[in-house]
Amino acid sequence: MLTQDQLKRQAADAALELVAEVAAPDVIIGVGTGSTADLFIDGLAAFKGRLRGTVASSERSAQRLASHGLPVFDLNEVQTMPLYVDGADEIDARLHMIKGGGGALTREKIVASVAERFICIADESKLVERLGAFPLPVEVIPMAREAVARRLAALGGRPVLREGFVTDNGNVILDVHGLAITDATGLESQINDMAGVVTCGLFAIAGADVALLATQNGIRRL
Repeated sequence: MLTQDQLKRQAADAALELVAEVAAPDVIIGVGTGSTADLFIDGLAAFKGRLRGTVASSERSAQRLASHGLPVFDLNEVQTMPLYVDGADEIDARLHMIKGGGGALTREKIVASVAERFICIADESKLVERLGAFPLPVEVIPMAREAVARRLAALGGRPVLREGFVTDNGNVILDVHGLAITDATGLESQINDMAGVVTCGLFAIAGADVALLATQNGIRRL
């Protein structure tokens, strides 16, 4: 029986195989944030010298990449990337995701938008029939915290301030519990349109292109 860490490593290794297919001296790879992304970063060290570099979705990932000697570029210097590789807190069969458990949702969404393909790496426990059991992170400008919380509550959610946490962008996160997410793209638009919201952790309007889900029987590709 594989442990969750072994499953995460299996998913990360599957993504590294995709990197091997595109690796070239002019190629930049987008890299996400989180425990599964950490394993991907550690494996990416083997590509040092075979890639131009990387773009990171968080300061944490940037530091880990740099520790392996992998160049980290500012996204403003990069026009396109073949791959963005990141985990998910939940993903459904339509490749819609909830992300942001690590707090990097805004930068993850931005970096992913520049990549040709979003590769989601996760263990099979993250695959759900319907999104919403995992609390939905919403990054909010601090002065709008209570105004946004009231609007999220009006949608039927229970917003809770993530205590003691500030994003890399200097904002706060409201984790919204109890949302029944039947229309992920519609809800993403609705929340993102609220004044004071930077972005929410729904990745449905632009979801994953491929999911590599680690199972006890190997990789399941969606």
